[in-house]
Amino acid sequence: MDNNLLLEALKGSPVERPPVWMMRQAGRYLPDFMKLKEKYDFFTRCQTPELATEITLMPIEQIGVDAAIIFSDILVVLQAMNIEVEMRDGKGPYLPSPIKDKASLDKSIIPDVREHLGYVFESVKMIKKELSSRVPLIGFAGAPWTLLCYAVQGQGSKNFDRAKAFCYQHPELAKELLQKITTTTIAYLREKVKAGADVIQLFDSWGGLLTPVDYQVFSWPYLQQIIDALGDSVPVIIFGKGCWFALQEMGKSGAAALGIDWTCSARNARYLSGGQITLQGNFDPSKLLSPIPEIKVQVKQMINEFGKDRYIVNLGHGILPNIPVDHAKAFVDAVKEYQS
Repeated sequence: MDNNLLLEALKGSPVERPPVWMMRQAGRYLPDFMKLKEKYDFFTRCQTPELATEITLMPIEQIGVDAAIIFSDILVVLQAMNIEVEMRDGKGPYLPSPIKDKASLDKSIIPDVREHLGYVFESVKMIKKELSSRVPLIGFAGAPWTLLCYAVQGQGSKNFDRAKAFCYQHPELAKELLQKITTTTIAYLREKVKAGADVIQLFDSWGGLLTPVDYQVFSWPYLQQIIDALGDSVPVIIFGKGCWFALQEMGKSGAAALGIDWTCSARNARYLSGGQITLQGNFDPSKLLSPIPEIKVQVKQMINEFGKDRYIVNLGHGILPNIPVDHAKAFVDAVKEYQS
C-alpha cells in the first residue's frame, strides 16, 4: 500500500501525522458527482460497478484523502432482504411497505448475498484495481438498529417514533427482524472483505435515539455479533452518532476504532473509551463553511486535542451538500500540513 496511514492508525502504530478521510466524501458536494446524478438515478449509481467506481475515486483524485470508501448505501441490505426501498429526490429513502407486524416481517428473507448484492462485490473488485494500492478501501454497512428504523418507519424521521413504538410494543418481533438483518449483514461484509475491502465501518446513525438501557437491548448486541463474526479478518470502525454513553463498552468490543460525533469532546471520548483504542472524528461538518484559514486552525487544534497517534481525522457526521470543494480540500490539507 503506497499510503497505509489509515491501517497503521487502526493498529495503534505511531504515525508522522494522522490519516484523514470524510464520511460521505464520495458524493453530493462534488460537481462531478452532481453531473452523474443528473444522468442516473441513485440506485443505478449504486448498482453499476463502473459508476460506483468512478464516484468512489473522485475524492481520492480531487481532495487527496488517505482512504477510499465505496459509493453505496446502507439500505441495499434491506433491498436484498426483499424489503422494497426507493430513493426520492429531495426526500430521501421511502419504503412503500414498511414492516409493522408478523405477516410483513415474514415476507423479509435472509438472502444469498452473492446473488442479491453481487454488484457491490464487483464494485469493490473494480475499485481495488483502479486504486492500484494507492490508499486503503473502506467497505461499510448500517447497524441493524439503524436499518430497523427505516424498515419499520418507512422513511427518514427526526425521532423514528414508529420504529421505537414497534420495539416497545412487539419486542420479540423487533429482535427477530434485528437478527435477520444481522445475519444478512455478516454474510454481506464477509463477501466485501473477500472482494478486497481493507477496512469495515459500521454506521449506527440512529443509535443515539435510544436510551442507554434500550441501546443494550436493540442495538449493541447485534453490532457485537458483527464485530465477533468478522474477527481478525479486517479492522472494524464503529460509528454511533450520539452514542457517547456506549463508548466504554465499544472500547472493549474488539473494534479497531470508534467514530466520535461533534457533541463529545476528545478528552471525554478518550476517557470513556478507556484510552487504548483509536478514535475517529469529530469535526462538525457545518464548520467546513468557515473561512479556509479558520478551518485550518481548528483542524490543528482538533488533532492536538486527540493526539496524532491512535487517531483518524474525520467529520462528526457526513459532509454536507453545500460545502465548497476547496473548503473540503483545505480540511484535508490542514491534516497533511500538521506538525506536532
